[in-house]
Parts: sequence; structure tokens; C-alpha cells
Amino acid sequence: MSSTQRPTDIQLHQKSRILELRYADGSHFELPCEFLRVYSPSAEVRGHGPGQEVLQVGKEDVNITAIEPVGNYAVKLVFSDGHDTGIYDWDYLYKLGTEQERLWQDYLERLHQAGHERRTH
Repeated sequence: MSSTQRPTDIQLHQKSRILELRYADGSHFELPCEFLRVYSPSAEVRGHGPGQEVLQVGKEDVNITAIEPVGNYAVKLVFSDGHDTGIYDWDYLYKLGTEQERLWQDYLERLHQAGHERRTH
């Protein structure tokens, strides 16, 4: 029996650069495009193994330009910076939603340690 949480609704709010996900269990996540971009499941971002992750910088203004279904298990997000190789399966999207605060703080800490400052608007 699968525990996969498939969204019942996916809405992109391009002006605010937010991807909104709703689930049958009542869960609701608003994931910023920047967050989704820096946590792309692609090899370009994750690398090909532990310790090979590539820190993404300068993604504050990135937007999603297309959401393409991948079978019944995922979506491919196409970003305004040309990145389009990440396949976001339902489990990964749900994990990003449930762990958003911790993951975002981790990203900000990694930016700081690398000497990068995130631009704020």
C-alpha cells in the first residue's frame, strides 16, 4: 500500500512566485519558486551522490514558466532561468511542503557559510 500524497490541486501564482499545493488530507503548502528551484531534485543541483550538491545562488527572482505532468507520479517544473531537468515526484513535493521551514533555514545557512548574501526586495 502506497503512502504517496498526491496533490488534489496545484496552482501557480506567477505574480507572487508561489506554487500552491492542496491535498485530500487537508494539507496545504505555499512553496516559493525560489525554494523549489534551489531544492530541485535534478542532478545539476543534487549532484550524483552525497556531498556533491551544488549550492544555488541568485535565484531570488526565478519564476516557474511551465508545469508539465510526468505520468501519474510527478511534475516537471520549468523555471524562468532555463532550468527544466528536475522531476518533482509527489512524495518529494509533499516532503518539501512538510519540511519547508527547516529546509529553507538550512539553505540560508549554507548561503551564509559560502559567503553569499541573498537579495531581498
